[in-house]
Amino acid sequence: MAALSAGRAAARGLLCAQSIGAWRGLGASAALQQIPRAKSENAKSEGTFQVTMLPGDGVGPELMHAVKEVFKAASVPVIFDEHHLSEVQNMASEEKLDEVVDSMKESKVALIGKIHTPMDYKGELASYDMRLRRKLDLFANVVHVKSLPGYKTRHNNLDLVIIREQTEGEYSSLEHESAKGVIECLKIITRAKSQRIAKFAFDYATKKGRSKVTAVHKANIMKLGDGLFLQCCEEVAELYPKIKFDTMIIDNCCMQLVQNPYQFDVLVMPNLYGNIIDNLAAGLVGGAGVVPGESYSAEYAVFEMGARHPFAQAVGRNIANPTAMLLSAANMLRHLNLEFHSNLIADAVKKVIKVGKVRTRDLGGYCTTSDFVKSVIDNLHPHYGV
Repeated sequence: MAALSAGRAAARGLLCAQSIGAWRGLGASAALQQIPRAKSENAKSEGTFQVTMLPGDGVGPELMHAVKEVFKAASVPVIFDEHHLSEVQNMASEEKLDEVVDSMKESKVALIGKIHTPMDYKGELASYDMRLRRKLDLFANVVHVKSLPGYKTRHNNLDLVIIREQTEGEYSSLEHESAKGVIECLKIITRAKSQRIAKFAFDYATKKGRSKVTAVHKANIMKLGDGLFLQCCEEVAELYPKIKFDTMIIDNCCMQLVQNPYQFDVLVMPNLYGNIIDNLAAGLVGGAGVVPGESYSAEYAVFEMGARHPFAQAVGRNIANPTAMLLSAANMLRHLNLEFHSNLIADAVKKVIKVGKVRTRDLGGYCTTSDFVKSVIDNLHPHYGV
């Protein structure tokens, strides 16, 4: 504990409150701007970055252990401030939630596993996962779905981005029983948040050199709610004449993703649709175990698996695929301007996949999580004598 406290003290004030690379200027800039990182003098001398870690449920702790092992082997200058928040393991409370938020206020960056949400109702509708995202205002979820060279699927060479608004919609936790046996569940769509996520999507497309944004909706049925979302996207699209804009109804989008996913570039959508499309698209390139994800607010950045799944059936069996979490961790390092370490880890993971000799069960192999991690570590420094 003393060592952890010392590490936290050394990294305190590491990055200025303006943002540790969180997406800024959403209302004014033509492209997303990353605010320069400012370290304290202590952090400079230490040369380390503090990152909040939430292992989560299911195989989350095992995947975080894999990240720690790879980071250690790659000499990554990161100190993890680890917190455990879990409803299913009776490790969730307002106090623990506040501790995580306080840690995030200090670090600005987090690496998290899936915090499982129980389906039984115990007096609180909003899950701790949702409450954390609301407290940090993590309004934009980004999942980059890209084929991994060396692993063949029905559709190869895919490269598309799913951007999801994740603070309102059907996830507003506003439900009540209006009459016996009649439940009303409110879906909240606001102009401000619809414009914000639309602006984020077009800024992302501009910054990343993408050519098209598709707004996914169900405005033919939910004429007012999804109609407002669609209207906001259309208004924002007019500000970006160089980026092609089109719209697609959610059910048709699902079919088109399966039949011809190459037509898509950047997709932007409300909360529930994004949750479904994230998982569908992940299945196109190998499943939940290989797709990284990230969530942004104006101040914070959270890195996680793109298709959130606890893989409870794999707990303790040493069979989980660490690819998605390792790639998320590599993206986090890039976000921290640790380009060398980011590329080192991402390249090593992709090389293991490409060679194909070490594959976990979800990719048709028989290797363990430990086998995969060892192979990644073996590929970290092939030319540096490490």
